[in-house]
Amino acid sequence: MPKEKPQKPPLLLTVTEPVELMTFLLAQLPHKNRNNIKTLLHDRHIRVEGSVQTKYNYSLQPNQRVEVHWTRGSKENVYRGLNILFEDAHLIVIEKQEGLLSISANNKESQTAYNTLSAHVKKQHPSNKIFIVHRLDRDTSGVMVFAKSERVKALLQESWEPTTKERTYIAVAEKPFKEPSGTVTSYLNESKALIVYSSQNPAQGQLAITHYEVLKQNAHFALLKVNLETGRKNQIRVHLQDLGHSIVGDKKYGAVTNPIARLGLHAWVLAFVHPITHEKLRFETTVPKKFLELFSR
Repeated sequence: MPKEKPQKPPLLLTVTEPVELMTFLLAQLPHKNRNNIKTLLHDRHIRVEGSVQTKYNYSLQPNQRVEVHWTRGSKENVYRGLNILFEDAHLIVIEKQEGLLSISANNKESQTAYNTLSAHVKKQHPSNKIFIVHRLDRDTSGVMVFAKSERVKALLQESWEPTTKERTYIAVAEKPFKEPSGTVTSYLNESKALIVYSSQNPAQGQLAITHYEVLKQNAHFALLKVNLETGRKNQIRVHLQDLGHSIVGDKKYGAVTNPIARLGLHAWVLAFVHPITHEKLRFETTVPKKFLELFSR
């Protein structure tokens, strides 16, 4: 029986200055031309901070780690409703699609991110488990983190606020904004009917702070970049309702339009410090096409 050809180890590179991924790879791989590198990107050979990156114009920052893998990126990490962006012995980072529950409250839903990842880690060893660190609403898409042990879950949750360096969402809101940016501060609480409401009374909830910036807008809608200073349940949805600019498709919090047939909220960027290795990890996903199409008409 012929021996398997040994796999060529990945090339590990470190970024020294702000630069686009294509420019960086052209400089680091002088034997490759633009078309060669586009193929490497398309075929999932390139990883940035452990996450597969396919965008040639992705913005790199100093000290980020870039890996060039010579074997095609595995499709095993793509599941119905989610794909795995990063995985090591301690945690898994995914991009969740809209419509998928993070975890079921009553164990009746078999198709959840939690159940999918639980099956995934049990393929590696039957005793493996998965632990949810934070949640995204069912109809919100984007980046989520899961832990592979209770210890890592606890470390992440205990240090989440100070070690999360970037937590950025993209939202499509109803009506254009008069101001290009702003901040909403209130105290959030949840009613017995599971509706989160906002108050200016510190005794009536948890402090919630949301920063927003208008990226694009037209006569009917605004595309927002939203940064969270705190991470409360339904925070962005409630705060945009407070402003009179409910997220499209969000009937629960005042929306009267649904032009994209989904909730207009996406967890776009997440950057945090790895609780075990202390590496700085950053994950940036693609803005949903449906969001952008509203502003190209």
